[in-house]
Amino acid sequence: MPEIPLEEDGLICSEVGDWAEDKYRLVGLYDELFATAMKNKWDVRVYIDLYSGPGRVQVRGTRRFLPGSPLVALGIPDPFDRYIFCESDRDLLNALEQRIRRSYPAANVHFIQGDCNEYVDQVCKLIPTPSKDRRVLSFCFADPFDVSLKFSTVRKLAKYFLDFLFLLALHMDANRNLAHYINPSNSKVEEFLGLPGWRSLWETEERQGKKFPRFLAEQYSRQMETLEYLHMPWERMKQVRSTEKNLPLYSLALFSRHPLAHQLWDQGLRYSSDQMKLPGI
Repeated sequence: MPEIPLEEDGLICSEVGDWAEDKYRLVGLYDELFATAMKNKWDVRVYIDLYSGPGRVQVRGTRRFLPGSPLVALGIPDPFDRYIFCESDRDLLNALEQRIRRSYPAANVHFIQGDCNEYVDQVCKLIPTPSKDRRVLSFCFADPFDVSLKFSTVRKLAKYFLDFLFLLALHMDANRNLAHYINPSNSKVEEFLGLPGWRSLWETEERQGKKFPRFLAEQYSRQMETLEYLHMPWERMKQVRSTEKNLPLYSLALFSRHPLAHQLWDQGLRYSSDQMKLPGI
């Protein structure tokens, strides 16, 4: 990853733990594998980032800066044909737009300011309409800080030819806040899973010794199967751990309707821990 002196940019950044480098390495590698493999199979390839952030992050407690997921996706050898970036924070989105205009002025980029759950219809409108002579494939990356992505949002996007790569905040949010989420007045997990009866299922599996993060991951995969996506086992999700205490934080999970995407995912998992060059800024 490139180290970028602050004075070369001067725009707002988000702070992250140093474990984020593993996440961006894998995401960047999969972006590259996906975009290149699909270049000659589809007429239009669309990249969607539902929690785009400012495009650059700073490693907490250091002067090290890393490209965020939008700039990683823009910097791959075979770029997507269209990019759609959604971000609820106006200041972060403005910083992202400035960075993209500086570094990728010719890219076909669209920006949406707002919560992706509320603006998903706008996201959908920006996906080009396919036709007999124009096949369109989209790839959606969602990197929320918690379990805030609603399954109803995913369901709307899943009506398109679209693959997903999700960050599932199973430990850093769900496990830590289980006492809050189990309260019947709290609907967050219900909306995340799209599953009103999840608490009774959890009670049964908890008695059998299952941990809450794995329960959520497996239920999420089952819900994606209802949308005709291939099953993603817990063991094939990429767990990202903190570097300080080696505690699990979240899992990256790919969902596709085609086995080729899973082959690319396995390839990405195999090589992401190597010292591969990640697309820079």
